Amino acid sequence: MKLKPALAATVRPALLGAVTWALLGGLVGCAQPAARPHTGPQGGAADGRQGGPGEEGTPVDLGRRITAFTDRIDQNGRYRVPAVHDRKAVADGVRLLLDGDRAAAEQALDTAGYTVRTLVDRADGGRRYAEIADATADGDAIRGWGRVYVDLRGPARWTVQVPHPTADLRTEQIGLGLLRGVPGGVLILAGAYRTLGDGDGGGAGAGSEGDAAADVAHRSDSVFAAVADSLADRRLPAVQVHGFADSSLPDQDVVVSPGKGDAGLPSARRLAGGLRKEGLRVCEVWQRYCGRLEGRTNVEGDHADAVGVPFLHVEHSRRVRLDDGLVVKAVRALVEVARGWAAGRRA
Repeated sequence: MKLKPALAATVRPALLGAVTWALLGGLVGCAQPAARPHTGPQGGAADGRQGGPGEEGTPVDLGRRITAFTDRIDQNGRYRVPAVHDRKAVADGVRLLLDGDRAAAEQALDTAGYTVRTLVDRADGGRRYAEIADATADGDAIRGWGRVYVDLRGPARWTVQVPHPTADLRTEQIGLGLLRGVPGGVLILAGAYRTLGDGDGGGAGAGSEGDAAADVAHRSDSVFAAVADSLADRRLPAVQVHGFADSSLPDQDVVVSPGKGDAGLPSARRLAGGLRKEGLRVCEVWQRYCGRLEGRTNVEGDHADAVGVPFLHVEHSRRVRLDDGLVVKAVRALVEVARGWAAGRRA
């Protein structure tokens, strides 16, 4: 289902504002990928293309910047599987930036055609973020490796992962709301439509769920997975946000899973409780079968389990993702879990 352009243009800014201000005051899914409408503004500093690398930062509306980026992700895009040295270079760049060595981070990123920019989110109180992304628009469009956003308010404490923007409609908005809501976050955002094959555009080479080259939740040979694994090695817990078609589980709003292992189970229980307090219907995979939405084969979850770090796989129904008020409630429950992580609580 596509939103009419007029409706989409109205809903998206409202959603961004609602999520942001609700947090400060205190979206078709994984099983059925589908196209999504263009809804973000283009051009100017807000489109995420030409921010300078200076320490003071480039003023942007971070929500519009991210939305403009994800609006360009579609089934007619392109994706190229990164070489091992490119995956390592980007992961090393993120690691070095978190260590406080920006010069070394920039040097590592440059070998993969990436760069780091400092952004000032003028729509959210002037908070500063580092954006790790392709250095050029061509690289962004042709390779589809994605971006990383790092909150610069303090040390990195937790991560939020968005592996299927566009295919899982509006999941980037949930990730953005969480990033803005809790200090110490790192947002990992995929850069290509999940069904694209290596080197193919226009849908050519598309595979079934779990085997397409661009499906970074099920492929370990991606920049996305390399960065996620590097952060898990730093003991940072993670939540990965997805979306599902309402017909896949019609009686539920959210599916909460600790992935393959149990390190994230205490956090998963807290999240499920928080979602219920918000009035959302929750399927807990440790209590019952939740269909094909349990996140047991997720490669980022596999690595987190291997190193004993909490990992949450969270699926949101289309009904939730298309309703501004329900998105606010879902993000609010996630924020409470991430606040615990930021404070060092894992159990």
